[in-house]
Amino acid sequence: MNEFDLVVLQEDLAGSQLKAGDVGTILTVYNGGKAFEVEFVTLTGEAVAIETLLAHQIREVRDSEIMAVRDISQ
Repeated sequence: MNEFDLVVLQEDLAGSQLKAGDVGTILTVYNGGKAFEVEFVTLTGEAVAIETLLAHQIREVRDSEIMAVRDISQ
C-alpha cells in the first residue's frame, strides 16, 4: 500500500466515529508499510479523522467493491 491509495478500515476504532468498512486515503507510509497515516473524509471532502493505523487494521480496496454511504451525525 502506498501514499494516496484508497484503503478500507478492517475494524471499528474505539473512541472514534470510524467503523469497519469506512474508506480512507493513505497520507503517509511508516516503517516500510508497518503503519500508515490515513485520512477519512465525508463525501463533500470535509475531514472526519486522520488516524495512524497498523497494517492489519486496513486493507486495499478491491475491484469488485462499491462505495456506500452512512451518516456520521447520528
